[in-house]
Amino acid sequence: MKKSIFILLISLFAYQAHSQVLISLLLGDKLNSDKIEFGLEGGANFSHISSLQSTKYVPTFNLGFYFDIQIKKSWRLYTGVLVKSNLGTKELSASDLIQLHASTYNASGTYSQKIDYFLVPVLAKYQFKNRIYLEAGPQAGLMTKGWVEFKSDSGNTTAKIKEKNTDNIHRIDFGFVGGFGYKFQKTQGVTIGVKYYYGLTDVYKDIAGSNNSSFFIKLNIPIGAGKKNKDAVAE
Repeated sequence: MKKSIFILLISLFAYQAHSQVLISLLLGDKLNSDKIEFGLEGGANFSHISSLQSTKYVPTFNLGFYFDIQIKKSWRLYTGVLVKSNLGTKELSASDLIQLHASTYNASGTYSQKIDYFLVPVLAKYQFKNRIYLEAGPQAGLMTKGWVEFKSDSGNTTAKIKEKNTDNIHRIDFGFVGGFGYKFQKTQGVTIGVKYYYGLTDVYKDIAGSNNSSFFIKLNIPIGAGKKNKDAVAE
């Protein structure tokens, strides 16, 4: 058990999301127990950065793994890592581009700020008898890469240009999450949920009040739980 968790944590810093998810799948049956549910979390999120003129939310997909740890009958600790996740803002204005020191191009198109993060929530989770749950708690993010993306689609020509601005973005993001959802089975099983994240730290080093915020729609799928249950029955 300890060896499996150690391997999983080391994989977190490999910066290859597909490899990390593969390791999670291989170790799923070893990480599940009567008190711990382990699996994959995936879904979509819609993010925005405050203090910019743009009010458009960037829609992206995310993927990672989770641990749902039972503390008491109805109380759980929910944590894990979204290893493939992106935050940002869509359709930056001319003022936003100046503020971000971003290049502009003599072509019609849209500009977006996109930032890759490893997101780590640590949430208290309460599940009611009807299998609806509430969750809330802090979340930390480790920024790996940031860029301003110009996208143009004119006639027969499609162009996408990425200008990195990683050095202008704080490496650590921190804030709080609140959400709710529904579990389809009484014990280990598929869960759907919605959560909202609001960052308390500045995204940019030179722009005060530039906070991340994002709505998440998520699907949790336990890995190896069915095999564990069958083994327990056989014993």
